[in-house]
Amino acid sequence: MRISMIGAGNVATHIARTLASRHEIVQVFSRSLANAEALARATGCPCATDSIAGITADADLYIISVKDDAIASVVEQLPGNDAVWVHTSGSVPMSVFAGLRRSYGVLYPMQSFSKQIDVDFADVPMFVEGCDKATAEQITTLAHDLSRSVFSADSDTRRRLHIAAVFSCNFANHLWALADDVLREANIPFSAMLPLIRSTVEKLSQLSPAESQTGPARRLDYEVIQKHLSMLSGDCHTVYDTLTKSIIKKHHTIS
Repeated sequence: MRISMIGAGNVATHIARTLASRHEIVQVFSRSLANAEALARATGCPCATDSIAGITADADLYIISVKDDAIASVVEQLPGNDAVWVHTSGSVPMSVFAGLRRSYGVLYPMQSFSKQIDVDFADVPMFVEGCDKATAEQITTLAHDLSRSVFSADSDTRRRLHIAAVFSCNFANHLWALADDVLREANIPFSAMLPLIRSTVEKLSQLSPAESQTGPARRLDYEVIQKHLSMLSGDCHTVYDTLTKSIIKKHHTIS
């Protein structure tokens, strides 16, 4: 397929690099010409542009991988054609294309991407949706070129997946950042936490998150909890207190 990449960020970069081995990336668009050129070079693409008016009209597939709040604007600015149009968002409904495109859908990889970190896309779960059966089949076939794990998911399901991903990844990473702040005060590197983090994640292959919960809140160890809170301030104090109460509420009936 002749593919036009609209966006050159983290998600677009990994998708384009993976698809370039089986398909032809004919153009990369980004508001940053440098980013568009970098992705074009990485995929053997002959054309990079920062002009939305200059996006080619003769691709077979357009992959819109930009910020969620920019997707609708991009779709509205570009003239429609008979190609297949997809976006890669977990939280934006497929209906963003309705009335503006004939063949459209969603290609959502549920993974956290950074340009500089290699990801084996074959292990990334892909969730797809199409405006009709034929389009869904086309998008599903493309998804299988990216990953071994491909699932059908409508817009409501993807929103729930995205919420779960925010809790599992973004919020967890923020907690690690807060932990790093605490450790810095004691001149301890965050790497000291990595064995604990790895073992916590590995347990989840055998136990549910609720079953694997440990710690002072799970044990109702109020003395330890109060000592911890007395040592914390600002966001760290607020987050610790909020999550402690949430864990107690989930695991214990307190009269």
